[in-house]
Amino acid sequence: MQCLGIIIHHSACPSINGKGYDYMVLTNGVIVSLPEPADSQYVHLCIEGDFSTKQERTTEQREQVFMAHKLLLRLLSIFQITEERVFSHCSTCPGGYFPWSQLVISSKDGYH
Repeated sequence: MQCLGIIIHHSACPSINGKGYDYMVLTNGVIVSLPEPADSQYVHLCIEGDFSTKQERTTEQREQVFMAHKLLLRLLSIFQITEERVFSHCSTCPGGYFPWSQLVISSKDGYH
């Protein structure tokens, strides 16, 4: 598969509906992988939760973001693409309060 990039979703996105992603990182940090690709050009990574509202993140949710970070680094390596090819799904997904600053993926400066 020629991967053009990775698209980040949150599970509150109406287009997900239990499908439309390749990997989901659950709030407990477990990573679920679907057997068939959702898209022939992009890998879709869904983070369980609703990041459209401001809320205090629990230790478990911070661990979830850490696991998403680890998965993202692995996917970047597998598909030999750079962090510049990581995109939000749309202006409202993964939500205005998605913790991008905690999703450390840039080898250059340490942040996305």
